[in-house]
Amino acid sequence: MMSTVSIESGCQRKQLMQEQFDKQTLTEHLRELRSCLLISLAAVAGGFGIAYSFIRPISDWFFRPLVRVLPEHTSLIFTSYQEGFFFI
Repeated sequence: MMSTVSIESGCQRKQLMQEQFDKQTLTEHLRELRSCLLISLAAVAGGFGIAYSFIRPISDWFFRPLVRVLPEHTSLIFTSYQEGFFFI
């Protein structure tokens, strides 16, 4: 009985939200779109910041097999300008 009531109220809530969505003006839609885009941009920027803080351990793990087989007293070199930006 309780679950039936919650399902019905959930359906009513969805219908109410759909009616509100249909009644929005163009500027309200654009305002909602802008807020969603800003939240998405903030989430991507935050994820990038967190990932960038781990770039050194990730690059060390990635290059470890290559560094093991390099001769002593040598290092990796970059042959083009872009390669230096792949890993810091």
